[in-house]
Amino acid sequence: MIEVNDIYFSYDDYQVLNGISFKVKTGEVLAVVGSNGSGKTTLLKHLNGILKPKRGSVKVFGMDTGSVKISELSRRVGLVMQNSDHQLFASSVTDEISFALRNFGFSKIEIDSHVREVLDEFGLYEFRNRPPLSLSGGEKKRLCIATVMAWQPEIVMLDEPTVGQDAVNKKNLRKIINRLSQDGKTVIISTHDLEFLWPINPRTIVISHGKVLTDGSLRSISLNGTVFASANLIAPQLAALASGIGLNEPPADEAQAVEMIKQWQKA
Repeated sequence: MIEVNDIYFSYDDYQVLNGISFKVKTGEVLAVVGSNGSGKTTLLKHLNGILKPKRGSVKVFGMDTGSVKISELSRRVGLVMQNSDHQLFASSVTDEISFALRNFGFSKIEIDSHVREVLDEFGLYEFRNRPPLSLSGGEKKRLCIATVMAWQPEIVMLDEPTVGQDAVNKKNLRKIINRLSQDGKTVIISTHDLEFLWPINPRTIVISHGKVLTDGSLRSISLNGTVFASANLIAPQLAALASGIGLNEPPADEAQAVEMIKQWQKA
């Protein structure tokens, strides 16, 4: 579905991506993690053609993003931007969600149905008549995600989706990500919030200075005690716990951690 082959990219003289390669399968959940400035956002913008590689190639659905128009990919590849204010422009929350649906040719009945569905799913119904820019930072982020989810693209890309979100909304977002994957959608998450990712345990690419440090499941990567530090990331608490007491594998959640600690104490 997605093939990234040895891509390089720079903003003028500032080199951001330095030979990144990977493939993504249909229905896969992929996390791209790294510190601020590591190249995560720049990488995501290559996957829907907003940015074109200076060297190397990106193919999505067999199309080379360096030569196709963004409009040819936008219906199938949805990107939720890191800065919500760069994505919101309509006069009301309902109009914001409806805009892309109208442009993609959805019928009025379909638009009304999809809008109501995502308003409810993301807890935005009470704000449906509010101007988007009057919402809080967390509400804006949920609206941006809802706007993309409404047209049901085959690939959903989320750039720092947990910014401004409380524990309840993070849990709801994890459920949505799992549901999308089960429905055959591909989800790509750019973040440095490893605690959010831990219950999902996605395939994870760790990048630093525009290069891939490692690629594997989040929990398997956590067994390498240095990789997160090398990328200026804080290891998830359960990974740190497993490392601290010498467990062979990190626990999936707090309940499993308690049981593993009990077994460790008996040993």
